[in-house]
Amino acid sequence: MSEEMIEEAPTTEGDQKVEKYDLDLHVFRLLMDEPFFAALSRRISKTADSSIPTAGVRVTPEGKLEMIYNPDFMGSQTDLGVADILKHEFYHIILRHVTGGRFLSFADLSASERKLHNIAMDLAINGYLPNLPEMACFPGKGPFAHLPPYKAAEFYLKELRKMQKEDDGNGGGGGGGPGGEGNEKGAGPEGNPGPGGLGDIDSFDDHDGWDKVDEQTRQIAEQRVQEFVKDAINEAQKNSQGWGTVPGNLRKDIIASVKTQLDWKKMLRYFVKQSQNASKRSSIRKINKRYPYQHPGKKSSRTAKIAIAIDQSGSVSDEMLNAFFSELNSLAKIASFTVIPFDTRVDDSLVYEWKKGQKQRTRRDMCGGTDFNAPTKYVNETGGFDGLIIATDMEAPKPVGCRVQRLWITDDYHGNRPYFNPTPERMIVIPKKDR
Repeated sequence: MSEEMIEEAPTTEGDQKVEKYDLDLHVFRLLMDEPFFAALSRRISKTADSSIPTAGVRVTPEGKLEMIYNPDFMGSQTDLGVADILKHEFYHIILRHVTGGRFLSFADLSASERKLHNIAMDLAINGYLPNLPEMACFPGKGPFAHLPPYKAAEFYLKELRKMQKEDDGNGGGGGGGPGGEGNEKGAGPEGNPGPGGLGDIDSFDDHDGWDKVDEQTRQIAEQRVQEFVKDAINEAQKNSQGWGTVPGNLRKDIIASVKTQLDWKKMLRYFVKQSQNASKRSSIRKINKRYPYQHPGKKSSRTAKIAIAIDQSGSVSDEMLNAFFSELNSLAKIASFTVIPFDTRVDDSLVYEWKKGQKQRTRRDMCGGTDFNAPTKYVNETGGFDGLIIATDMEAPKPVGCRVQRLWITDDYHGNRPYFNPTPERMIVIPKKDR
């Protein structure tokens, strides 16, 4: 059963049952007319957490994306409000705010500068979401009345720094800044500081932990975001209403973001780490260091075992295989491999183990044609594998289904001219400059 189908059990107060707000029960209805957001939502786990005041998204220690929410807060919102809060959190993921893929790097930022980043990211999103709670920061309203909507976070960050300087120049007061006048107390509408000052204003949702993600975990999360967004785009483009409320200018940016060439080495590492995560299990005896007593610890039961199928046909270049083996030597620090040379068949006598920590040289052991069914059936029938990587020139028919996740490695020439499209499976292209 998927995480999104799990329901919270009702609590009991005396003889009366009190149902906790379960966001997953409402998501489908709220996003019926938003195929793009609905597709993204299905891929992001959601966890009730009363320790935060509102909601937020974060990267877990395993590099997964998770939305957290206060059930009491969400239960107090209207349906339109909850839908916009969902979109707000998803936009943080789509625009790479949480993974630092665009302009954000929280490393070494002061508390005041981090606050400006938080507000800038919210302003870039909230102009499209009119039903957010009043506490949210909106361009064109309150202390931000002089700021136009629909700009990128980089634009708002520059403007906020100007506002901060004015605030400091006024001794921390608020009124009189550009775009409007403050009241007698230097405050804008609803007691907020005027345009010249930010006071205690910050993002309405939770951004904590975004600066505590190590680089490797961040890279894994970034690859996952790339895949999630690409799948959501495919879902949206199936019909004319698929994008829902996503405005045209953002659609172009979102589509462009998945066309950016990712680092093939990071993608390969992501695949191996993802397979490695599958070999872990929850343990109530091991306390989760980051979220003690909120999430179970993880205990590794064994090292991930990846099958590496090497296409032996002559059209597979030595340069591509050398680059691939070089990166595998690095990845052997975290996983073990079973190398399976193949052409139209697999010879059991040529299959060998690449143990964790070992280094191997590029090898060719066979020659002949290509049949992707051969290594796939070998993996299916042998069992015990967590993933299959096939290094090839993609010049053979699509094989039978694989019981574990399958990844294709090829060069840029054949990646642009594959014999078949491996979608929804993944294909990694090794560019010419790395061969």
